[in-house]
Amino acid sequence: MDTAPHLQRLNGVVAEVIAPSAAEVDKHAQFPRSNLDALAKAGLLGLISAKEVGGLGEDLRAAALVVEKIAEACGSTAMVVCMHYCATAVLEKFGPADVRKAIAAGRHVSTLAFSEAGSRSHFWAPVGTATAAGGGIVLDSMKSWITSAGEADSYVWSSKPVSAEGASTIWLVSAKAAGVSTVAPFDGLGMRGNASSPVKGAGIQVTEADRLGADGGGFDIMMGVVLPMFQLLNASASLGIAESALQKAASHAGQTQFQHLGQSLAELPTIRAYLAKARIKLDAARALRDDTLAALQANRADAMLRVLEVKAAAGETALEVTDTAMRVCGGAAFRKDVGVERQFRDARAASVMAPTSDVLYDFIGKAVCGLPLF
Repeated sequence: MDTAPHLQRLNGVVAEVIAPSAAEVDKHAQFPRSNLDALAKAGLLGLISAKEVGGLGEDLRAAALVVEKIAEACGSTAMVVCMHYCATAVLEKFGPADVRKAIAAGRHVSTLAFSEAGSRSHFWAPVGTATAAGGGIVLDSMKSWITSAGEADSYVWSSKPVSAEGASTIWLVSAKAAGVSTVAPFDGLGMRGNASSPVKGAGIQVTEADRLGADGGGFDIMMGVVLPMFQLLNASASLGIAESALQKAASHAGQTQFQHLGQSLAELPTIRAYLAKARIKLDAARALRDDTLAALQANRADAMLRVLEVKAAAGETALEVTDTAMRVCGGAAFRKDVGVERQFRDARAASVMAPTSDVLYDFIGKAVCGLPLF
């Protein structure tokens, strides 16, 4: 897989465009538009788009590796790409051909618009409405956190059903539609460039043709299409962030000298133990990610349990590993130029992205006890 042409192109984009811009993206909370343009030129925004619409036709494993590699350089860009792939997965199954072709060609960026102020991290239960009116549908809701808010070309948008039974219905909403507005700019702690802002939908006019799947069928789409994709790609972003932080910490330990002792920081057993424990935890989380991919591919009985586990495991591991990196680098870690503090902040995002780690622990506990998840 590492020799695949798309990964070779990705390595070039990361080295030449994404890594050099990462500090500025973070410093100015700047949406990484130039990074997306470079990824588009390399064909990577259409990575999971079907070949028949001009995409690369790659699978979830390929997407996970791409997001992980991007995250090693820039967590913000990785999360934008993660959400774009999640939206693309829905559009590949239910979306119109013209949008699918535009995504495959790198001319269209999409994202998910699920989380709402009224249901918070319970993204599967929107309180925003879809009302039949004048032969069309009117959408009203207050979305709480949307990655690429005001920057994406479209939103894969959830609402209550129009008339059917079920928890939700999914729509394709143009970012230029009347009634769509970004409420406030994003000035966050970590992943500062991913434009993760609230978006208001006030009287958005859509038609039945804009519906993705059946009325009332949103929950099945969220659980069957979005959840595995999001969990694995979010986990991969956490792995990439943690990997980079660990490598920087190890490099710092090897290069930093106690001149009066004639020793490097790496020659202290305590420092080596810190790094060893971080390496073990990170490798274990990556092994779980890879096993989750294998479980889905083989349709194993434990596939959904693995899907629930993978984001929580990788996210919490990234918290621990980046904390270790800060400890190992000491006072130097607080300098922007070292880069570890950016990854320390970026790693904090995964635990609070829906489904949050705490919600996932509850779901996993229910699964372990043989209880229904909902």
